[in-house]
Amino acid sequence: MRKINVLEFVTLDGVIQSPGPKDDTSGGFEYGGWQPPHRDAASGSAMMKQMKAPADVLLGRKTFEGFAKFWPLHADIWPEVQTATKYVASNTITSSDWKPNVFLSGDIAKKIAELKKEEGPNLHVWGSANLVQTLLKHDLVDALWLKIFPVTLAGGKKLFGEGTIPAAFKVTESAVTPKGVIIINYERAGAVPIGGM
Repeated sequence: MRKINVLEFVTLDGVIQSPGPKDDTSGGFEYGGWQPPHRDAASGSAMMKQMKAPADVLLGRKTFEGFAKFWPLHADIWPEVQTATKYVASNTITSSDWKPNVFLSGDIAKKIAELKKEEGPNLHVWGSANLVQTLLKHDLVDALWLKIFPVTLAGGKKLFGEGTIPAAFKVTESAVTPKGVIIINYERAGAVPIGGM
């Protein structure tokens, strides 16, 4: 059985939209590029560790299109993504020159649930704000690998939307970079525990 790990750059107030300067600016989002000023050697090392972990990639259409333009030109930085299967959730595109790829359409949650039951490497979700909402709503996320940045943006696409189900997580790894970025991995840990004072 494959696990789904969601990897996100996230602000203190939960925004995941446009961490890079050329990312999603839909909805009039003004703060594209909020992540780069906080880069340092520690965050770079953590990112490389996650990028090199054996995995296939599960992406929403917009993130896939951005990746397909950028990463083939920078194969020396992330060679693993070139050979990983790219699973793309999209009802509008069905093919790409960046291979290997598999396009998923229709009932995305059902298809991803079936994909999880197959043998193969874990699935890493990068960015893909809309897809992440679907995964959280249908309890398909096994782990959240977050980089939490010391900034609030008020508006923008959030990691946890209205469809998020109640769920418990446990910390499996954590660190704080010199620039104040919290790098933390959470694994799914069943239902929300309730207790007394």
